[in-house]
Amino acid sequence: MTQDRGDSEPASGTGNIVAIRGGVVSVRFPEPVPCIRELLYAGNIALEVAAIEDKGVVRCMALAPVKGLGLGMPVRATRSSITVPVGDAILGRMLNVFGAPVDNKPVPATTERRAIHQLPPLLEDRVVRSQILETGIKAIDLLSPIERGGKTGLFGGAGVGKTVLITELINNTVQQHKGVSLFCGIGERSREAEELYREMGEAGVLDNTVMLFGQMNEVPGVRFLVGKTALTMAEYFRDEQHRDVLLLIDNIFRFVQAGSEVSGLLGRMPSRVGYQPTLATELAELEERITSTRSAAITSVQAVYVPADDFTDPAAAHIFSHLSGSVVLSRKRASEGLYPAIDPLASSSVMLTPSVVGQRHYDIARAVRRTLAEYEELRDIIAMLGIEELSAADRSTVARARRLERFLTQPFFTTAAFTGTEGQRVTIAETLSGCETILDQTEFEQNESEYYMIGALPEVVA
Repeated sequence: MTQDRGDSEPASGTGNIVAIRGGVVSVRFPEPVPCIRELLYAGNIALEVAAIEDKGVVRCMALAPVKGLGLGMPVRATRSSITVPVGDAILGRMLNVFGAPVDNKPVPATTERRAIHQLPPLLEDRVVRSQILETGIKAIDLLSPIERGGKTGLFGGAGVGKTVLITELINNTVQQHKGVSLFCGIGERSREAEELYREMGEAGVLDNTVMLFGQMNEVPGVRFLVGKTALTMAEYFRDEQHRDVLLLIDNIFRFVQAGSEVSGLLGRMPSRVGYQPTLATELAELEERITSTRSAAITSVQAVYVPADDFTDPAAAHIFSHLSGSVVLSRKRASEGLYPAIDPLASSSVMLTPSVVGQRHYDIARAVRRTLAEYEELRDIIAMLGIEELSAADRSTVARARRLERFLTQPFFTTAAFTGTEGQRVTIAETLSGCETILDQTEFEQNESEYYMIGALPEVVA
C-alpha cells in the first residue's frame, strides 16, 4: 500500500530554482505543482518535495550537496516518489538511500522497485507473538530479553559501546537467525561501515544480509530518509516472501537529528530543547512500520545516542515510548571495565514476565536485580567505613553481587582481535544456571576476578 498522494495529478513539467538555503531548495512550478514527497531533479541532484508554498513554489530537501546549483536552473518533476530495489537481488549488497550500490557491483535492471514512503500495517493485520530472540549475550538474555517482532533500544552516551554491542548482536544472531538481516547505518562513520562489511563477509553471513548507509558526511535529507529505505526493503521480505527480518539500526538518534536540521532549514519554529515540532510524528511514521504481521515479523534493535547522558532528553523519551525493551549502557560500568557496560537496574523488557520467559527465569532475574540493588545501597557505607563494618549477611550479599557483576561480563567475538580473548556465546539455560549457582552460595572458593570475562559458569570451576 503506497502513500496517498491526493486527488490531483503530479506535475510533469519543469520548474526553476528561486532560492537555496543550505540543504533546502525552493522551486517555482507552473500549475499543477508537484505533490509532497515527489522526487525532482536539478541536473543530477535529487530533491524531494517537503512543503508547498503559495504562487506555485515548493520547498525541497536536497539529497546531495547543492554545490553547482544556482538561481533560475531548471528542475524536472518525475511524477513519482523515491523508489528502491527489493527482493533477493539486494542480498549481500551495500546500498545507499536510493538503493544504488556503493560496493561497485550493479543491481540488475529488472529488479522490482517500491516507493520508500509506505503506510504501516493496519491494526487488524498485526499479530502479537510473545516469543524471545536469543542473543547469546548473558546480560541481555537474562534482564532485558528481546521480543521477536518487537523493538529494543540500546541507550547510551558517546563511547560506552553501542556500536560494539550492535556488531556483536549481528555476529550472534545472524548465524542463528533463519530470516533476512538488514543493517541500517544512519549518520555513522564511514570507517565503521567498511569494517562491518568486511567482518560480515569474513563471518560468512553477508549473503543473507542487506546493508544500507546514510553516512555522517551526507546531507541531512539522506540521513532522514535512509531509515525508510531500509524499512521498505524489510517489508518486502516480510510481506511478499514471508521471511522474518532482523533490522539493526545504528543510530536512530541521528534520524531525529537529521529531521531537526531539515526542520530548521524549512523555517519551522523549534520546539522543546530545539527539536523539530514534528518530532513525535516523524518518529512514529518510522517506528510503526516495524511490527509483526500474519506473514512474518520484523524484529528491530536500535542504538540510541543519549545526549549528555540525559535520559529526559525529548529525543530519548520519544524513542523510549515505542520500544518493548531497553538496554541501558552505563558510563560508570564502562569506567570499571565491566563490558558489555549494561546497567542491570535500568534495563528492562516487557518480555520479562513469568508467562513469557517462565517462572524460573523471572525469579532468577528478580533475585539478581535485588542483590545488585542491595549492593548499590551498601556502596556508600563500604566507601566510608570499609567492608569489615558490614554484618555477615551484608558481606555475603556484597560477595554475591560482585561475582554477579563480573559473571554478566562477556568476551565478544567482534573484539577478539583487540582483547586477545576469544568470544563466547552463552545460551539462556547456561546463563540462568550460572546466576542461580551464585545466588545460592554464601561462601565462595574462587576469587571474584575468576568470574570476569568468561562464558558459562563451569569455566570458573574448571
